[in-house]
Amino acid sequence: MNIILMFPSDCRMAVKLACVCLLLVLFCLSWAKEPTCVTSASSCDECIQLDPECAWCTAPGANIRCHTVNGLRRAGCGKSYIYNPNSRVEVVKNDSSTDPADAKTLFLQPQEFSLHLRPRVSQSFPLTISMPTDQPITELTMNTSNVPAGVDITISSTMKGNRLLVQVNVEAAQCPRTSDSSNQNRTGPWSVYITFKGFPQSVKLEITLLCQCNCTGNREENSAGCSSHGALACGQCECYEHYDGQRCQMDTDSLLSRDDRFCRSDSNAPVCSDRGRCVEGFCHCDIRENPKERYSGRFCECDNFNCFYSNGRLCGGNGKCMCGRCICDDDWTGEDCSCSMETDSCLAKNQILCNGRGMCQCGRCKCEMPYVGPTCENCPLCENRCQEHTVCVECRAFGTETMKNRCDRECGYLTVTMVETKDDLPQRGDTNQFCKMRSRHDDCFFFYTLSSMASGEQATVVRAKQCPRVVQK
Repeated sequence: MNIILMFPSDCRMAVKLACVCLLLVLFCLSWAKEPTCVTSASSCDECIQLDPECAWCTAPGANIRCHTVNGLRRAGCGKSYIYNPNSRVEVVKNDSSTDPADAKTLFLQPQEFSLHLRPRVSQSFPLTISMPTDQPITELTMNTSNVPAGVDITISSTMKGNRLLVQVNVEAAQCPRTSDSSNQNRTGPWSVYITFKGFPQSVKLEITLLCQCNCTGNREENSAGCSSHGALACGQCECYEHYDGQRCQMDTDSLLSRDDRFCRSDSNAPVCSDRGRCVEGFCHCDIRENPKERYSGRFCECDNFNCFYSNGRLCGGNGKCMCGRCICDDDWTGEDCSCSMETDSCLAKNQILCNGRGMCQCGRCKCEMPYVGPTCENCPLCENRCQEHTVCVECRAFGTETMKNRCDRECGYLTVTMVETKDDLPQRGDTNQFCKMRSRHDDCFFFYTLSSMASGEQATVVRAKQCPRVVQK
């Protein structure tokens, strides 16, 4: 056995190396969790198969088609234009046992399910097997039939009384490849039967893979959005023969493939947006000196560097520049992604955003006039709070004052809690203001504290007033 003695300097070096390794591991884990949506995906089907988090924008003319739902929303794609299929399980048949004779036989519920699976997203559902007490089950063995390739079915079970509770988990690894000619039925539905050893009944699963977009089959032929020279499918044009362009506006027969008009977005646009050269009808975008900067698009119309900067960083370091526009990360917004959407910094000590006196914008309170302060807690121009609420406090607590007939209507915003002595009042602080006011009804002093709550003002009032002594002659 080799024993290595480490001196203090060695120990510090080992700790540093361990920290670096830990950071690398955490970085790799966070990177691995990032969805692999490719903004240049050529079709909706291709997009949704890349990652379960990828969605497709069907809005005509959209610059970014494939991204996460949040990414598409930030890019300006309306919610109604976002296609993002979700896995689901539906119970098709769930007959119950009402025959007393069934109490002596095994019975399984439900009997049939319909599953729509998005690859790499597991779905689970419960089964219940009722059995006679004189037929205990010591082992549960599952048999399946007609399970398509790449679909995995697993079970777990627990026994409760005479009921066996079974949890079934189903997951598809990936969508079948289009080149696989042996699989004519690529996405289902398939009928899969689950049987359990020793049980006469079975469970039927109708499994369908969500590998194709429903908009793919809803082609609008001769679409006006495609210059009547193509079909509009999933928001983008599929041009007919002899036509090309984003809107099928170019007649390839009327110009030579070497004609630079084929490299213009319209007749008056510069060739390749002045960012590339036209080679046999196709734009070859210029290469930037900085390898991280690049032009893209059919006409080199997009770039990943010409976006707003904040704090010296592109998109504030909180987003990506796509086609001249910042696509912000989650929890960030603004044209330069410099506006944080977190609200913790706007929470007052009473856990109310900006004390209910302003809006939380970019992590800071924008207070309504005349309130000021980090959480709108101060009001240097306001009337004294004690004086402002004293009439309502007295009428709510003691039923006195001139407005007692209007108290419920005009002072309903105020919640009053009665305590016996001043020692029972909440401690003074930023959220509680101590008040000592003289009643105009009986010339006695009464004591209370005020605090702001989400539902309105809260007053804690001492039940006993402090009245002046009467000097008898």
